[in-house]
Amino acid sequence: MQSITFNWANDILISGLTSLNSQLRYVEINSCNNVLVRNVRTVAPDLSPNTDGIHVQSSTGVTITGSSMKTGDDCISIGPGTRNMWMEMLQKSVKLRTKQGSSPNPTSQAIIGSLGRDFNEAGVENVTLTDSVFSGSNNGLWVKTWARPSNGFVRNFYYRNNLMKKVDNPIIIDQNYCPDNQGCPSQGSGIKISSVSYENIQGTSATEMAMVFDCSPTNPCTDITLRDIKISSVNSRTKPKSYCKNIGGKTSGVILPDNCL
Repeated sequence: MQSITFNWANDILISGLTSLNSQLRYVEINSCNNVLVRNVRTVAPDLSPNTDGIHVQSSTGVTITGSSMKTGDDCISIGPGTRNMWMEMLQKSVKLRTKQGSSPNPTSQAIIGSLGRDFNEAGVENVTLTDSVFSGSNNGLWVKTWARPSNGFVRNFYYRNNLMKKVDNPIIIDQNYCPDNQGCPSQGSGIKISSVSYENIQGTSATEMAMVFDCSPTNPCTDITLRDIKISSVNSRTKPKSYCKNIGGKTSGVILPDNCL
């Protein structure tokens, strides 16, 4: 169960909270308005699935700032119906790594989704993540949608001034999410992703894939912007790579790895 949940509430302040070893999510914010989360600290064992730090869904006007999260899963997970969300000065770390270099659970820094599990689903829009540092997880700035029909959307996202340290996939959009190949049709995601901006994202990738944009064949990603991306490999002998599929956008400034847009 969640450590603390807020449902259908307005004008919430969560400040100075430290939470240890939650069974599932630490903080869940559902159908709320005007929420400020600051100086929150969560601590969980690395081998602890589904221990998201903060989960937000169907909420408007959520701000999360100055918080530190050591979890066995996602730092912040953002579900359907989230609008006007601001995140800044966050720290996320995963200490335990396997022999192959990956953390044992599919951990993420700030994940959008998974979205599109249901056909009728509210969209997610106007979200900013800035001035944050993330270390050692599987996925960094991650947008994840099911490979099935949906009328949902993701738009107006801004990632700025974020530092990745030994993250397996620092920048990733995956619109072919289908756990165990169950319940997903042989077609692309219905979630429409547009107007996503990555600016001044720096650091190191623990794998050769520093950027992955695996977008829907039926609803390609549009208006994706890359500006001043500098992600190198932790292995000096490996050149970082990027992958693009079904995506359109523009770039400016220095782009490392080589631009695939």
